Amino acid sequence: MESILIYGSKYGSTRRYAEELSKRTGIPAVACSDAPDLSNKKIIVYLGGLYAGGILGLTKTLRGFSLRDGQRLMLVTVGLADPSETENRENLRASLQRQLPAGLLGQSKLFHLRGGIDYRKLSFSHRTVMALLYRSLRSIPAEKQTAENRALIETYGRHVDFTDFNSLEPIIREIQKENRAL
Repeated sequence: MESILIYGSKYGSTRRYAEELSKRTGIPAVACSDAPDLSNKKIIVYLGGLYAGGILGLTKTLRGFSLRDGQRLMLVTVGLADPSETENRENLRASLQRQLPAGLLGQSKLFHLRGGIDYRKLSFSHRTVMALLYRSLRSIPAEKQTAENRALIETYGRHVDFTDFNSLEPIIREIQKENRAL
């Protein structure tokens, strides 16, 4: 059995993380639209960009999938919100719970990375949604703002990139640990 990195990326942050992780581990990275059959994979690492409360491509890629003996699944989210904040991690877990069967989520290792956003590269529909969201968030009193909402307000309309390839180290260590165990 071999290992694979699968990624769902619309604007590039997640793809860049997947390519760097591939370079550092020697595990091939493929877009979720090109994901092969996973039944013969030993370690499956799914990296997904966060869009509108969901992880891009995750549901379709893992539809009907269940882990077999000897298989490991690692889920890596990539988003704008700071995953070091407890509230953001709770929101990420809730997103994953909506997209995956409870058993599969419970068997997975979770990692969260920060990506970026460049409003100039957003599609018209995404720019429109972000503008509406920004306006609605600004009307919420500051003391009631979530950390995720504050991050969106602070970065609105700008190009920000929080990509940090050093944050891949815990994932690399987990892959190495799983390789030794299997």
